[in-house]
Amino acid sequence: MRTLVTGGTGFLGRALCARLESPVVLSRDVAGVRTRLPAATARAWDWRQGAPTADAFEGVEAVIHLAGEPVAEGRWTEEKKNRIRESRREGTRRLVEGLAALASPPKVLVCASAVGYYGEAGDHDLEETSPPGTDFLAGVCVEWEREAMAATSLGVRVVCVRIGVVLGRGGGALARMLTPFRLGLGGRLGSGKQWMPWVALDDVVGIFLHALSSPGVEGALNAAAPTPVTNAEFTRALGRVLHRPAILPVPAAALRAAFGDLAGVLLCSQKVLPRRTLASGYAFQHVDLASCLRTLVTDPPTG
Repeated sequence: MRTLVTGGTGFLGRALCARLESPVVLSRDVAGVRTRLPAATARAWDWRQGAPTADAFEGVEAVIHLAGEPVAEGRWTEEKKNRIRESRREGTRRLVEGLAALASPPKVLVCASAVGYYGEAGDHDLEETSPPGTDFLAGVCVEWEREAMAATSLGVRVVCVRIGVVLGRGGGALARMLTPFRLGLGGRLGSGKQWMPWVALDDVVGIFLHALSSPGVEGALNAAAPTPVTNAEFTRALGRVLHRPAILPVPAAALRAAFGDLAGVLLCSQKVLPRRTLASGYAFQHVDLASCLRTLVTDPPTG
């Protein structure tokens, strides 16, 4: 199955493309794609300039849509929030417009989304049928998924993968945590009581591939391990794995001063359970947090 990927040079995109046969990667930075993903076919596309042209989809049977302004990088100014919203809403809309212009569009679109869809939920269990939240990121996710689901009117099977806090080598949330924790400066965020929907990068990739290859799967899937932990539990687990103390809490006020509205994402409590993902037949590779962390930070990489 030849797959077209947007956002292919990002942390998740690179891991996914490594598992795909001859992917086609759409990007504003064609030279960057050729450097980072030499096995991919690079084609130019900037959503600000309109829909992808028909030649981008030549021979393509499936589409993975990951592109969007990074959420967890930089302070959330109003300009940053507009880029987050517009890149997802308008970018996805333009992609679907490109599909609509084809005589025979690809059979499946798997679109990234985020567990931010659910907003603040305290200790309540969150599954794929739970309602959306009311904060900024929840609103972005609702619009993002709505634009992707519009492709169903073209006869395209659409899956929206709501991604949690991704743990993997060389990027994502774990890479930002390792230096302070290794220096003995790690600690819980705020009260630490907030639920943290962690997931291994291997499982996020696995869920995307599962969605591509499973004709009966459509709609929302949660990409979060079936064993969520609180932030305090995560902090203790990472400290133990690194053999470092993790006793310096970061006050909520300090997070808000440093990150603005982004602090709300760091302090948000989301006890996300992948019930529909499991029911669809996906088997998680990593369900024990300590074992996952140990593999990522102490074991040598494989492959």
